[in-house]
Amino acid sequence: MISDPAAPLPTPPAGEAGRTDGPPEPGAAVLADAWAAVAGDSPAARALGAELVARWSEPHRHYHTRTHLAAVLAAVDRLTDGPGGAGADRAAVRLAAWFHDAVYDGRPGWDEERSAQLAQSRLPACGVPAGRVAEVARLVRLTAAHDTLRPGDRNGEVLCDADLSILGSPAYGDYARAIRREYSHVPDAAFAAGRSEVLRRLLATPALYRTPRARHLWEERARANMTGELARLRAALAAAQPARDETP
Repeated sequence: MISDPAAPLPTPPAGEAGRTDGPPEPGAAVLADAWAAVAGDSPAARALGAELVARWSEPHRHYHTRTHLAAVLAAVDRLTDGPGGAGADRAAVRLAAWFHDAVYDGRPGWDEERSAQLAQSRLPACGVPAGRVAEVARLVRLTAAHDTLRPGDRNGEVLCDADLSILGSPAYGDYARAIRREYSHVPDAAFAAGRSEVLRRLLATPALYRTPRARHLWEERARANMTGELARLRAALAAAQPARDETP
């Protein structure tokens, strides 16, 4: 996940209890089929697919789960399908989606780098050409920060827009609650302050999404979702302020 909206805060402790809420996750068999469609069905590809599904199933994840992976893959297809779709290398983008949070320890930048290195070490054995492996690793690193995305980077635009599609989703409330659970070790006031800063920075950008189709699909609702969350966080901070002021 792109670090700005999802991981502004410190690393969760090891061994944190797993997720307990949210919609049912897609089954491993469904994801295995999706993986085979882009990586092939060789023994090496099957083994890597099983490893990736296991990584996305780790118990400390609440938002960065198989559900998020499936949503990003679906958004990539939605942004590239049919007339008017973004002119991207769909195979490279889909592979990057599989790897972009394959390593997730709640350490922005470090997680993306380790995920990119994982792609570079594993994909060649699956017969993926060197040029595409390099592109997948570049795209994974790109998800660490939107501001490194250059104009005209079609693959990067599609991946980043797909990764942020949750911001414009009716499931935004579930997403926000899941993010809070991933950082349950952070005190409420500290989380609210850090999260509010992230939301303010995102809302200040002229456009959240780079592709025309993503802007049409998600921009308006994403801004409404984030504005609502920001208002709730501000109210929580305001409510906590008198209690702090009255502390001897």
